[in-house]
Amino acid sequence: MNTDRKKQLEKFIGVLGLPSFHNLLILDQALTHSSYANENKAKHGYYNERLEFLGDAILDLVVGEYLFLQYPHMPEGELSKARASVVSEAPLAAVCAKFGMGEYILLGKGESASGGRMRASILADAFEAVVGALYIDSSYQEAQKFILHQLKDYLALVASGDYGKDYKTLFQEFVQRDGEQHISYRLCREEGPDHDKTFYMQVVVNGLVLGEGSGKSKKGAEQHAAHEALKQLHAL
Repeated sequence: MNTDRKKQLEKFIGVLGLPSFHNLLILDQALTHSSYANENKAKHGYYNERLEFLGDAILDLVVGEYLFLQYPHMPEGELSKARASVVSEAPLAAVCAKFGMGEYILLGKGESASGGRMRASILADAFEAVVGALYIDSSYQEAQKFILHQLKDYLALVASGDYGKDYKTLFQEFVQRDGEQHISYRLCREEGPDHDKTFYMQVVVNGLVLGEGSGKSKKGAEQHAAHEALKQLHAL
């Protein structure tokens, strides 16, 4: 690992308020996308998909444990729904965007040029991989502390009862609280091959674009756009 990358990773640790990593290589792996590894096989043979797999399992456990203890009378079906809402792609990507995770991810040239640093799926996967790296490098307790702190706003939605609603519903209720408004979702563009497309959607209110999001489906991109608009309106 060169000096510049080491400094970048140390800066990232500070931005997130993480404890110092004993092994920076595992954090580097968590922030390496497969597109970069494929382009640099000779000098960079690892990427974050295995850590993402581990981090996904840890996220489910930490958030599930929190909800189980915090809401002792909530039935299993509601617990599952609440957990799914907290650990879904849009919240994870929004948290990453807040502290600029995209600028620390190693991406292939094509992926970077096509806006990969702000792509919800890439950011959410990187968040999971960082959780996995933190668990391996430190402990379950440190990973748990990190997850609960970063997702505290979304865990709070469970207490308010809003977790059962999707972001499109929340957005519609927010903008129409003072009367009927015309809300529409507009496809901006599509990127990638047919089997792995990314869709970009805008949410438009009375002709004004209030948010843009991406996703692997049009519905997912609409959800992300609504979520971004709610953040811009300080409704989350």
